[in-house]
Amino acid sequence: MPMTLAEKILAAHCGRQEVAAGEFVEADVDLVLANDITAPLAIKEFRRIGVPTVFNRERIALVCDHFTPNKDIASAIQCQEVRRFAREQGIVHFYDVGRVGIEHALLPEQGLVLPGDLVVGADSHTCTYGALGAFATGMGSTDIAVAMATGKVWLLVPDSALFRFEGPLRRWVTGKDLILHIIGDIGVDGALYQAMEFTGGTIAQLSMDSRFTMANMAIEAGAKAGLFAPDEHTREYVAPRAQRPYRLLESDPGARYVQVKEYRAEDIPL
Repeated sequence: MPMTLAEKILAAHCGRQEVAAGEFVEADVDLVLANDITAPLAIKEFRRIGVPTVFNRERIALVCDHFTPNKDIASAIQCQEVRRFAREQGIVHFYDVGRVGIEHALLPEQGLVLPGDLVVGADSHTCTYGALGAFATGMGSTDIAVAMATGKVWLLVPDSALFRFEGPLRRWVTGKDLILHIIGDIGVDGALYQAMEFTGGTIAQLSMDSRFTMANMAIEAGAKAGLFAPDEHTREYVAPRAQRPYRLLESDPGARYVQVKEYRAEDIPL
């Protein structure tokens, strides 16, 4: 059965040859993310589960990027809770004030998210990492607590939607303009619980910055994930950063999409 990029990634993490949209699956995760807003609740739920340690201290990233430097006592307490948990559990990828940046730029820069990965985060913009050809999605803090404890998630395989751009970009037009054009076309719920896949000759011209921006805003169309098939730009970005092996996957010819949208890039204004 021909599969989309999203289905291929999820199948690989279920130990199956194939999965199809509409199936419920239990999948192994490559990375679990939480920040200083969402991690304290996830930590609380993690303790309620009753397991003594996280599933893998190298596969969890805790990033204090929303409340640092702390503006008040309440935000300082939030960060303190994350800091204590990170020390207690020996979390390798803990980023505190002074060595942190915006989490969704930081993790790819550190080589923690790679093509073919399954990444879940307690932040709606976790879908940013789809720029690298990863299936990355936001979840609630309770789901993240379970992922930290077990290394697994339970989810519904989403339908995929294809967005193809052809032609040259106008001067100064970037990925932000492309994703805003899509959302203006389909609406803020136009890709509800779908995996948005971006392709076409125009996409091949885009910088990684533009791709991160487009994938980041997939959630603004209601999507579960936003994905780009890895290409030479992806490989150039990943090669000097990767800390472990990764998989370069792409959709099969004949894969099923619930909607296909085609755009001429030269028609998109700044």
